[in-house]
Amino acid sequence: MPVAKVSEISATSQKSFEDAIQQGLTRAAKTLRNIRGAWIKEQHVRCDAGRITEYQVNMMVTFVLDD
Repeated sequence: MPVAKVSEISATSQKSFEDAIQQGLTRAAKTLRNIRGAWIKEQHVRCDAGRITEYQVNMMVTFVLDD
């Protein structure tokens, strides 16, 4: 029976929330093996002069531990 672990990460993008999620998962996959899913815990935007300048997501990444 596999055992999973959860790691919380934060990622940002100047394009969109979806891009921030993808960038976070791509970076996590460089050091975590067997990623099975992610739960988006929070979403934030940074603004300047009434315009969105950056999208940020905080997510919980689930990965299965090696035997």
